[in-house]
Amino acid sequence: MKLIVATIKPFKLEEVREALTDIGIRGMMVTEIKGFGSQSGHTEIYRGAEYAVNFVPKIKLELVVPADLADQVIETITATARTGKIGDGKIFVLDVSQAVRVRTGETDMDAL
Repeated sequence: MKLIVATIKPFKLEEVREALTDIGIRGMMVTEIKGFGSQSGHTEIYRGAEYAVNFVPKIKLELVVPADLADQVIETITATARTGKIGDGKIFVLDVSQAVRVRTGETDMDAL
């Protein structure tokens, strides 16, 4: 099993969710986050004054998927979330050694 952690632009969330549903992904965790990467934030003008916005709003997706689906999930997120501009996000992939469904006690692949 693989844990896929992806950061994307907030307005891409629904499009990414639909694309993942279309390939059979049944669940994910979504968190609103703020962060910065190579762009180091940006400046905005509010009522004539310029303000530095050091942290940019992002969405963090976390999905645990069977290892054989990981590449397809990564490709789907990448293709759907890409705008071609700075700040499109990142994807990290980690190994998952165990999963347990709290309600039933099912483990590993049965818990997904």
